[in-house]
Amino acid sequence: FKLRPISFSNNSCYLPPLRCPAIARLEPRNGSPESYVIHGGRTPNNELSAALYVLSVESRGCNRKLTLCCQEKELAGEPPGARYGHTASVVHSRGKRACVLFGGRSYQPPGQRTTETWNSMVDCPPQVFLVDLDYGCCSAHYLPELADGQSFHLALNRGDCVYLLGGHTLASDSRPPRLFRLRVELLLGSPKLCCDVLDNGLSITSAIATRLGSAHEYVVLGGYQADQQKQLQCHLVVLDENGIRIEPQAPPPWNGEISSSRLWFGGSLGKGHALLAVPAEGNPAPADAFYLYQVSFEQEGAGGEDVLQGYSQESTDMEDSTPLEDSEELYFGREPHELEMLDSDGEGEVYNEDDEEDETQAGYWIRCCAGCQVDPNMWEPFYSTELTRPAMIFCSRGEGGHWVHAQCME
Repeated sequence: FKLRPISFSNNSCYLPPLRCPAIARLEPRNGSPESYVIHGGRTPNNELSAALYVLSVESRGCNRKLTLCCQEKELAGEPPGARYGHTASVVHSRGKRACVLFGGRSYQPPGQRTTETWNSMVDCPPQVFLVDLDYGCCSAHYLPELADGQSFHLALNRGDCVYLLGGHTLASDSRPPRLFRLRVELLLGSPKLCCDVLDNGLSITSAIATRLGSAHEYVVLGGYQADQQKQLQCHLVVLDENGIRIEPQAPPPWNGEISSSRLWFGGSLGKGHALLAVPAEGNPAPADAFYLYQVSFEQEGAGGEDVLQGYSQESTDMEDSTPLEDSEELYFGREPHELEMLDSDGEGEVYNEDDEEDETQAGYWIRCCAGCQVDPNMWEPFYSTELTRPAMIFCSRGEGGHWVHAQCME
């Protein structure tokens, strides 16, 4: 399990640490890079965000340097209010695209909040918000089929359709097996929305949907079927021209830590992989320690008849790991061929002179120059917290010297 440092470009805005925001992926288009839409979420101060951010990779340096660009999108019209636990999806229709936001929870309206109910949460009204990602124009839509608010559901999209699966309704404290198909037509003037109620839904919340090799096949795992009762089953969800198909699948043989834990969470790693986290137990129980598991699903077959063939679990003990700072809570993966070049031994790494200029500011790992004769016992701390062993060592060799990671000197 590797963490690589990142930095934000100079034109980036501040992105606060967010819990349970709505996230949607934007495919590369018209020369623009792959990016992610992030809306809402809870901040560490327990406040709710109503901002919409667009996060993209600005550059990938050869020396494991990754630079992100974060821009806040100004919204006009009928923007969605602050919320968390909702979903964001990107639909494509008539050569245009838009972001669909639905669900979530928020605090009670200001006029109804009292001292006793100041932190009480309520379901957001069951509105569907369309956001024009080019101009930031928003529109709110009420559909008669969506009568109740819901949160922590799944949203899977294909083309101009979004499938809303599962979710929890706070007003009735229920998880009905709901499934809605939302169709969006981006017509000139005003969009047209329609909703169908389907009868093959799942009673599940906070589940993980990881995409398989096909663009519209997913494995749904994790989540809850009741309060503190985990959903240990897995399902295969296929979106095709005829609609949606949900088939139960044999789950992985969960180990003891996963089966006995009351809490678990995680996210998709893409291509049939998911990351699960469960609290570490002990006597006394370690504070803020978790076990991380990678669950992998494999496919075999061809001609559109792929089936789930196998799975595996890998455990990573994070007890000895260092807590992440707020600025280090984001990770963008690379393509598989890039990861092969940037393995733990650093083989295949290429030095880039263009990155030399700002190494003292970025502090990312680099390879020392050939023939470096720095004394590892004589060092200056690069980070203020490195009091017993340096994270970076200053090498005086070369013009002006440069910083080298201590691991490179061993």
